[in-house]
Amino acid sequence: MKLLTHNMLTSHVRGVRPGGGFPLRIQATEVKVNKVDFNPEFTARMVPKVEWGALVEAAESLGHRSDLPAEPLPGYENNEDFLRKVHHVLMEVEVVEGVLKCPDTGREFPITKGIPNMLLSEEET
Repeated sequence: MKLLTHNMLTSHVRGVRPGGGFPLRIQATEVKVNKVDFNPEFTARMVPKVEWGALVEAAESLGHRSDLPAEPLPGYENNEDFLRKVHHVLMEVEVVEGVLKCPDTGREFPITKGIPNMLLSEEET
């Protein structure tokens, strides 16, 4: 699971407060880094779409923050160094095995072979 995907996931377990269930905490047992061709235009378009604090927190928890600043830099669209750092954490860092944990309920969702299982049982919906 790439951190781009993680940034879009939220928990919908019964008991989650309105607007809650995000960001899911990552507890990884296996992380890998895969080289992905750098596309500065794509990366620049993604910056305003991601929840920046959640991205930084996730990258930090995996040990791959890579000098990513706490906030996007002004004029980031033309800053290749910044965009490469964002590209690395969004597209190259991948959680292969582990769990995602709901910050509100503690419910854990397994990640197996890079795929998060967000399915809920009937009593959880």
